[in-house]
Amino acid sequence: MQNIQIRTIKEPNITGSFAITDLDPLLVEKDMVEKIHRHDFFFILAVAKGRGDHQIDFTDYAVEDNCVFILRPGQVHQLHLKKGTKGYLIGFDSRFYAPKNKKKKQVFSVASFTNLHKLNSKVYEGLNLILDCIFYEYLNKFTMYEEHIKANLDLFFIELFRENENQKISTSNNNYNQEVLENLLKLLEEHIHTSKQVTFYAKRLHLTTFQLNAIIKNSLGKTCSQLINEQIILEAKRNLLATSTQVKEIAYSLGYDDPSYFIRFFKKSTGYPPESFRQHFK
Repeated sequence: MQNIQIRTIKEPNITGSFAITDLDPLLVEKDMVEKIHRHDFFFILAVAKGRGDHQIDFTDYAVEDNCVFILRPGQVHQLHLKKGTKGYLIGFDSRFYAPKNKKKKQVFSVASFTNLHKLNSKVYEGLNLILDCIFYEYLNKFTMYEEHIKANLDLFFIELFRENENQKISTSNNNYNQEVLENLLKLLEEHIHTSKQVTFYAKRLHLTTFQLNAIIKNSLGKTCSQLINEQIILEAKRNLLATSTQVKEIAYSLGYDDPSYFIRFFKKSTGYPPESFRQHFK
């Protein structure tokens, strides 16, 4: 089976797990067009000024002034930035930046759970100062520059967290629910090809199925089974649109011994048979 192209960070000077690029010199004379792919690291696109289109897991977003996109490892995206766009591209993995402090971990989880942050010019100006500092440290590599960059990433995510009032978590109960949800989403990314039962995920999270369903219902207004089915459909869409792999092979890769059952399930969920979906949206 074909795989969606997975990009890694290639940066020998900083442990191979962090990189930052200034968009300005790259987009002086031409557009940037990135075909559909996925990363094995966190990806940030911060746009001070510019236009373009950004599709993340098949949701379309407009690239505008003062916006920040954040992708988690495994998400699929394609990107078109028009020439003259100014900002930064950042990539890092959990070896480089993974907050251990409980509050910082919560801030990072909430901020990175949102793919698009639209900001006003004043807020973005403050974030841009942080990004400028990160870029300066990255270029010059002064003593303890890695720690300096991590400290600035803390500030960056705190600022994003503050700007998403509706995402803030104010009670210990909601703190716990958010942590369970984040862990469940990670487990789904890792195990959806082989495990589709609520009991499997509840056991991995040390919860009963009733407890897990209650938390998901409270957080997202849906059941755990619905979340599992959505992840199956998302992974199927990723492979249908990003590869030319046959439908039956995609079905097998997702753990379906009977491709016809997978086809019926996909059609019921999307309104399209898999091959029709591919032809219509590719």
